[in-house]
Amino acid sequence: MRKYSFKSHLVMAAAGILALFALSACTDTVYRDRAPFNPPPDAASGFLGYFDQAEAQTTCGNCHVDHQGDWSRTAHAGAYASLVNSGSAQAFCYGCHTVSERGNDATGASGWNAVESKAYYDVQCESCHGPGETHVTTPDVAAPPLSRISLADSTTGCGSCHTGEHTPYVEEWAASRHGRANPEIIEGEVTTPGSEASCLPCHEARGILKAWGVTTNFAERGQALTLTNAMGQQCAVCHDPHDATNPGQLRFPVTDPALDNNLCMKCHARRFEPALTSSRGPHAPQGAVVIGTAGWWPPGYDTTAVVATHGNPSANPRFCAGCHVNRLTVNDAGRNFTFQSVGHLFRPIACLDGTGKPIADNNCAYDAPSRTWAACSGAGCHASTAQAVGAFNANRAVMATLANLIWVDVNASGSVNAGDTGYLSQVASTEFSTTDNKLTVAEGALFNVRMVGEGRYDNGDKSMAVHNPFLSQAILSASIEALKATYALPAPPAPAQELIDNALRQARKAPVAMSANK
Repeated sequence: MRKYSFKSHLVMAAAGILALFALSACTDTVYRDRAPFNPPPDAASGFLGYFDQAEAQTTCGNCHVDHQGDWSRTAHAGAYASLVNSGSAQAFCYGCHTVSERGNDATGASGWNAVESKAYYDVQCESCHGPGETHVTTPDVAAPPLSRISLADSTTGCGSCHTGEHTPYVEEWAASRHGRANPEIIEGEVTTPGSEASCLPCHEARGILKAWGVTTNFAERGQALTLTNAMGQQCAVCHDPHDATNPGQLRFPVTDPALDNNLCMKCHARRFEPALTSSRGPHAPQGAVVIGTAGWWPPGYDTTAVVATHGNPSANPRFCAGCHVNRLTVNDAGRNFTFQSVGHLFRPIACLDGTGKPIADNNCAYDAPSRTWAACSGAGCHASTAQAVGAFNANRAVMATLANLIWVDVNASGSVNAGDTGYLSQVASTEFSTTDNKLTVAEGALFNVRMVGEGRYDNGDKSMAVHNPFLSQAILSASIEALKATYALPAPPAPAQELIDNALRQARKAPVAMSANK
């Protein structure tokens, strides 16, 4: 596709003028450059649409050349053709595949929905930024036509089209944890500005975009943060409206195992190692767990990353997204209708409702009828649903044995205290100190069991060790061995010791002889 340049248009026009002047030098003729916009087909709305539809040259792109070039590579630039070529286009579909009132602040039928002109083919700049006639006739740098990123109003922004049974992105996103800002963090930041500054880069849309160095302007960018305008991870946090460098117009790749560049891991790898002077446990350690670098290893253990299938780029090239973001076709026999689940609940084995549709509630049984295991069996890692269910429950049982040996938080306090059971409950309380500037074996083991032990800590890995079974089993096994040696604790029952030996062998972790001295 040839990119249009308004400058080259003027050059060609000037050349034509000179040629005509040579032919009629004695004629009194006045020539004027053409304005970089056409009268809007829907005059009432002011939507300009394409300047040259055949060349897919938007009117906005006559001046905003870079944005025109970026947009031309996105799926939005071919939205009209994709609908027509689908063979299933219906009248109500066109409003989302053209420039219309959908996605912006226009009210009433506008653009294509008012005048079916070729100028309005595709999802152009004005679809999100609103009608451009006023801006091109009286441009004002202080009042640019800004788009919105908030999904609070379903009539504007991405949610006005990416919704419904055909593409239920917004419905699924809204039911997910990504759909809301953490209220405690927002309240703390509003009450005491700066107190939660380190949390906003993952918990509030504007804070995230700022932390990621996104300089694109948008309507909510300059607003002061309040309890009512706080936003979770809106579409435009993960997806770049102007850039198709990554699949799905993602801001960062999901195929990169680097914690600081993988889209998901940029937030889901915050605190995955214990600190000398803090009793705080893990916080969103998932990325580091997946690639095998999370947690604490006792002295004498090989600290090479423990990589399991889910963190192997050959077996699972999309890492987190490989399991957490997958489409699922749902056949609702009761209504004789097939619709899509688009994976924006971000649950890899989501619970299902009566029609087979994934839902946000996660309290159903971990079996095949209650949940979808398509992300496991469909990716090629597990040969069947039955195999995936069996592997999940077998691993869960092993992890329960290991975690219970280390610590059972009987009163659900989140810390080791009287009444708890397990090895940590037999260790002196002085071993859990934030003022001695050292990391004891007890503190390291506590961090590990909080990180991967099921139900041990609210901000742990929470995958029931599915993210990395080898790492999870090995790191708890190494913790048990270190606790026994350091604090002269009794050996576990023989079946448990066999699990420990097997876990360390599978992870190829070879400890050296440990001293009984702390």
